[in-house]
Amino acid sequence: MMTSNDRPGAGSPAASAVLVLEDGRSFRGSAYGAVGETFGEAVFNTGMTGYQETLTDPSYHRQVVVMTAPHIGNTGVNDEDPESGRIWVAGYVVRDPARKPSNWRSVRTLDEELAAQGVVGISGVDTRALTRHLRERGAMRAGIFSGGAASADAAALLERVRSAPAMTGADLCGEVATREPYVVPAHGTKRFTVAAVDLGIKGMTPHRMAERGIEVHVLPADATAEDVYAVAPDGVFFSNGPGDPAAAEGPVALMRAVLERGTPLFGICFGNQILGRALGFGTFKLKYGHRGVNQPVQDRVTGKVEVTAHNHGFAVDAPLGEVTDTSYGRAEVSHVCLNDDVVEGLRLLDRPAFSVQYHPEAAAGPHDAAYLFDRFTELMDEQHSTKAHMEDRRA
Repeated sequence: MMTSNDRPGAGSPAASAVLVLEDGRSFRGSAYGAVGETFGEAVFNTGMTGYQETLTDPSYHRQVVVMTAPHIGNTGVNDEDPESGRIWVAGYVVRDPARKPSNWRSVRTLDEELAAQGVVGISGVDTRALTRHLRERGAMRAGIFSGGAASADAAALLERVRSAPAMTGADLCGEVATREPYVVPAHGTKRFTVAAVDLGIKGMTPHRMAERGIEVHVLPADATAEDVYAVAPDGVFFSNGPGDPAAAEGPVALMRAVLERGTPLFGICFGNQILGRALGFGTFKLKYGHRGVNQPVQDRVTGKVEVTAHNHGFAVDAPLGEVTDTSYGRAEVSHVCLNDDVVEGLRLLDRPAFSVQYHPEAAAGPHDAAYLFDRFTELMDEQHSTKAHMEDRRA
């Protein structure tokens, strides 16, 4: 992402801007946030709330996010809701930005936050028409150009967009993950220790585990099996993250090492795709993905339908309605999206391992899927009980 500092002063008319898609269609509007230029994959988010959590979700790295809700920025920006230390989206597209935020926690406007972090955006765009276009043609590369960059020759801008890297084949989790391990302590009495592999983790995720008495050791994306087991984990967690799972060879190898040892395992989003690959399933790119906080998913084990938070452009290619024999025992699809039958979860029947494609930490989003963290603790509890029983028999 490249930006310039030719931002208009307060009260000045916003600079002109243009969004250019790789298929040649363009949308004109006004600069929002930083003025300059940026490139990424154009995707749309259907959430009516939670824009601050969306912006700071590392899974959106190198993506130009189009918000389908027309009014964005109404509650401003606060210092409590970010899911990471920075904004990760490559660019931001909104229809009607708030003229003045209204919320008791707001400390600055969204426009000011985007500008301060160098995030180039565009407002005044017909986001309904843009979303319909992306649904029909699929997610694609895009560029936002504002200020002086917006007046360049249209053919030249299109060529620059088409020369930007595609999301397919992109190995990005190492670019967003922590460089050094850190620990999130358990709330109250410590019950378990979990090694969480950071592939683009959101801050609320280890918090949800800590609420359940779990001490979470967050490890870099390139962590080895030796790194994981050095913390003596009761369970291993693989987080969400950006990029193409087909390019993530290191996390897949680590996942297989954990499966070999039979440690309780839980993965979400990118972690679900990594589990799929570790089990021998393929992954594929969705036409336009699932992004928002209102996606219906059915738990095929219980039959319950959950409203869930999503952010993914790839999915696991696993058969619905049948059990598959893998190198680690039998596996089945545990959850499915009711909109399009996309695989939304996997579970092993012979080992303590499962995953979901969505975000149960609910930041932002509904709390329907919070039980999954309880399911993870139950697996660790069951393994503790089994080990205790075996030790008693030996004694």
